[in-house]
Amino acid sequence: MSSCGSRGFEGSYLGNREVLKADSRLECKICWWVYDPAVGDDQWQIPPGTPFADLPPHWRCPNCDGDAEQFLMLEA
Repeated sequence: MSSCGSRGFEGSYLGNREVLKADSRLECKICWWVYDPAVGDDQWQIPPGTPFADLPPHWRCPNCDGDAEQFLMLEA
């Protein structure tokens, strides 16, 4: 039996950027594009070294235009 309930699903940060580490990699649950802070995001002109938690509020997946809250944390 799943215990998702109000906690969301495994890997979800539920929009709470405070739980993310500076080097946290996140994957879009819609298209599987991965945001890697070591690489940044050329499309949005996000420089390498920018943590996911520091992305601007209007940032969206550069591949499918999914909202940042649609991203899941990847295991280290």
